Amino acid sequence: MILKIKNMATSRCVTFVQDEFYKLGLYDITVELGEVELRENISNEKLQMLNTSLKEGGLELIEDKNTHLIKEIKDAVYDLVHHFDDLPKPNYSEYISQKLNISYTHLSSTFSKGQGISIEKYIIEQRIERVKEFLVYTDLGLNDISFKLNFSSVAHLSNQFKKVTGLTPTFFREQAIRINAKK
Repeated sequence: MILKIKNMATSRCVTFVQDEFYKLGLYDITVELGEVELRENISNEKLQMLNTSLKEGGLELIEDKNTHLIKEIKDAVYDLVHHFDDLPKPNYSEYISQKLNISYTHLSSTFSKGQGISIEKYIIEQRIERVKEFLVYTDLGLNDISFKLNFSSVAHLSNQFKKVTGLTPTFFREQAIRINAKK
């Protein structure tokens, strides 16, 4: 992943930028005037923190059109996964394509190149995050959660959950209850 940085013109800027990345725990980088190459993807949260600290130093991330498009795809997925409970099972690719008014093939290619994973895998990760929220903050059973989030069955939800987290949903809930009981 390559990030472009505005106003980066001196070796002092290179050192400053490198230090800001290190503060965020991002060490596998190459810093040159005007850009930083990361060998790993950076979360949106860290990207925002980075941009804030860069702005304080008189620098700024330059967002290219692909980065902007990826952010729009992520927003569309988030809306679909987190705001549309109890709706019929959505066709994610159709929804995202229509919302952004761009062919899904182009969206998929751009997202995969920029994020290193497919939109489908990202959707699964977001659905599992939503399952975690239900497991921690509600008393809903797996059957209800499965129905609410349009999994084909409890077994399908459990398999997807374990693939992403390495844990069963039941074990995850038990751990969350233990942690909350200690607080």
